[in-house]
Amino acid sequence: MTRCLLWMLTSASTSSSTCWGQKGCCKRRGAFAQFLNLYGSQEENASEKNTTAVALAGDEKQGDEDGEPCMEEGPDDVVTMTLKREASIRQRDFSRSLSKSSTNSLEKAQENPPKKLKGQQLIEKETVETGKVKFSMYLRYLRAVGLWYSFCVAMGYVGQYVAFVGTNLWLSAWTDDAQRYLNQTYPVEQRDLRIGVFGALGVSQALFLLFATILSARGAVRASRVMHQQLLSNILRVPMSFFDTTPSGRIVNRFAKDIFTIDETIPMSFRSWLSCFMGIISTLLMISLATPFFVLIIIPLSIFYYFVLRFYVSTSRQLRRLDSVTRSPIYSHFGETVSGLSVIRAYGHQERFLQQNESTMDINQKTVYSWIISNRWLAIRLEFVGSLVVFFSALLAVISKGTLEGGIVGLSVSSALNVTQTLNWLVRTSSELETNIVAVERVHEYTKVKNEAPWVTEKRPPRGWPSKGEIQFIDYKVRYRPELELVLQGITCNIGSTEKVGVVGRTGAGKSSLTNCLFRVLEAAEGKIIIDEVDIATIGLHDLRQNLTIIPQDPMLFTGTLRMNLDPFDQYTDEEVWKALELAHLKTYVQALPEGLLHLVSEGGENLSVGQRQLVCLARALLRKAKILILDEATAAVDLETDHLIQTTIRSEFADCTVLTIAHRLHTIMDSSRVMVLQAGRIVEYDSPEELLKKQGIFSAMAKDAGITNTESTML
Repeated sequence: MTRCLLWMLTSASTSSSTCWGQKGCCKRRGAFAQFLNLYGSQEENASEKNTTAVALAGDEKQGDEDGEPCMEEGPDDVVTMTLKREASIRQRDFSRSLSKSSTNSLEKAQENPPKKLKGQQLIEKETVETGKVKFSMYLRYLRAVGLWYSFCVAMGYVGQYVAFVGTNLWLSAWTDDAQRYLNQTYPVEQRDLRIGVFGALGVSQALFLLFATILSARGAVRASRVMHQQLLSNILRVPMSFFDTTPSGRIVNRFAKDIFTIDETIPMSFRSWLSCFMGIISTLLMISLATPFFVLIIIPLSIFYYFVLRFYVSTSRQLRRLDSVTRSPIYSHFGETVSGLSVIRAYGHQERFLQQNESTMDINQKTVYSWIISNRWLAIRLEFVGSLVVFFSALLAVISKGTLEGGIVGLSVSSALNVTQTLNWLVRTSSELETNIVAVERVHEYTKVKNEAPWVTEKRPPRGWPSKGEIQFIDYKVRYRPELELVLQGITCNIGSTEKVGVVGRTGAGKSSLTNCLFRVLEAAEGKIIIDEVDIATIGLHDLRQNLTIIPQDPMLFTGTLRMNLDPFDQYTDEEVWKALELAHLKTYVQALPEGLLHLVSEGGENLSVGQRQLVCLARALLRKAKILILDEATAAVDLETDHLIQTTIRSEFADCTVLTIAHRLHTIMDSSRVMVLQAGRIVEYDSPEELLKKQGIFSAMAKDAGITNTESTML
């Protein structure tokens, strides 16, 4: 009795309560007893390890407090107690030395952290371009607009400002007529000429501006459409490894902010830059015509202006790049928070996610604030340049007052007074254009991501392929990315026509990777797969994937009607669709819906349960009824009764098809022709279920764990 009480006190509270609570269940030898036989030994081993570690860590403290070591047995003699105490002291000293050496190793590791090789980190930091934006990015945008459109827009603005300069010069000459016809009647013919030419120049200026604006608007819409189409087309064709290593926030940022910049901001920047540039050229031209010596002043002012411009533009451009890069984590974090909101609330981590959101926002705002400060720095220097232009223009006009007429002098000074604002806007629009063209650079980056294999190649399979459904793996090896280790390490096997093969293995054995290889989601590193005497690596992806059918592990539906999800290309009649739904045991449910086949499916099929989504995928497979069917744990989300009905449907409707089944429940493949057992990317067993159960190998052990081959003693 005393020993039993000591055992209860020294045992962990959870283990004790579990054991006493389970005694009654263990006597019944039911399902719970089988569960304990399966997993109880593992938990006891883990509990013993944890208890030993805790006892070693607290041995010194317990010895000081109690005066004697803790013992489960009764009191020992003095010699035994002394030996135990010496052993405890040696264990404690060893633990201290081990802890000290571990601390020193940790400090050294922190001082000299190991360098991460390529591929060890799943998600790399987003790359940030540095330096001046390449001129090819401007040409790329202009090609998207259309070179003919771009040339016509430029000529439209040139024509507008030629008419603008002509209007000002004509108005200046008209003003000088007051001196020429002093004390005389102003001729009617001269007046009509002045008014007619002035009106024609004004109308031509408006027409040129209207022409350029319309063409630039049409070109901007065309450029946005072309670049968005290129980006979307390329992203839809990149390998799945790209999405594994790229956060969704980066992709959304390209389609949201960067496309918005191309759609709205860049066209306005181009129009503003052309307008300001032509305005500066026309102003300097008018001042130079009035005072030719002003050309000598333009040279040093232009040099100063150039250096100020280059310094500001390089800074502003890089700040905009940093702004784009630091905005992606905001999108990613927000999306992750929204999708996992229920879990965050359940664990009470709202504050932590709020702080992380504030941190990412602050990092982004640092770059925005720096960009605003750089604008203020630029404004001071541009005001200084503009003031110098006005000063020298007025000074030269005063020096040359004896040789200049009043109208031309007034035109020179008034134009100089406007040059400050125009200069300011020219630099700002130049900087804005170069910083916004970074969006084209970022979109171009994702349009150059390497795509999957071509959809259609010159070598196409014969019509009706595959007709037999024979699959042959020849020393097939594959890896997820070039820098990673092999996932499948030399798969060699033959699967006959209409054969039903079950694929089993522990987690990470390579079962799902095998199915991905059949659809060439993963490309071969070595070896090949032959289906009906056709090497699948030599044909296009479209020809391959449309002739195979898979019911995936994670069912995916798209926004639209239920019929669209079953038959997206309208290849089958309503009778065939209803027949497929009946075989998939969904007909009763769909008939009960008010809209029937036109029932709207929400994004991802969220208004359907996971099991219903899986049955929709089954109905889709029944419609297509390809010669080869892959079931990737297709019944993992349905109950046992529905699973039995589905397996019955598959056996009857796909009797003349080759079926590969990745087993989630082993009893679903016990009637298969053969079972393929994978371990660490290799086939370790491949035979009929009956033969594998006789061999007492891996499959036999898995079947025993699943309760399929329980011994008579276990069932008692």
